[in-house]
Amino acid sequence: MYHLLKGLHEYLTRKEEFSIIIIGLDGAGKTTLLEKIKTFYNDTPGLDPSKIGPTDLGKVSLPSTILSFFDLGGQRGMRSIWHRYYDDCHAVVYVIDAQDKERFGEGWEVFADSVLSSPRILNVPLLLLANKQDTSTSMSATEIRQDYEVWDHHRRDSARSGRM
Repeated sequence: MYHLLKGLHEYLTRKEEFSIIIIGLDGAGKTTLLEKIKTFYNDTPGLDPSKIGPTDLGKVSLPSTILSFFDLGGQRGMRSIWHRYYDDCHAVVYVIDAQDKERFGEGWEVFADSVLSSPRILNVPLLLLANKQDTSTSMSATEIRQDYEVWDHHRRDSARSGRM
């Protein structure tokens, strides 16, 4: 009888858990974003980003759900492991630095090659987050979208003409 009641209690009070990976180029603000999320939803403040390694984990407990965030490093060497997390994730957040215009091309290339081209996350929700928009030197969401469209158009033209 105890096990029946215990099982019923666990069933009624269980929380669904979802895994979300946060990826993007190094310096885009992934770790700061995760620490802000943890601080906003948890009672304890997040860690200082300078004290966190190349990957970071954060859990947020909501009334009926637990969200597990995995901040995966954006350095060139770390990008090669991103695909290992795709099978188990329920959502992907790709962070782009809205004020680092010089690295947009690299960011779009990584976005296209490592994220959009992966069949493992075809049906997974994807958020493209333009971080650091609170600065005067950052690009607006419209400018970022236009930059991506120009980059993508150029990439497709290059592929058609065999220059890629």
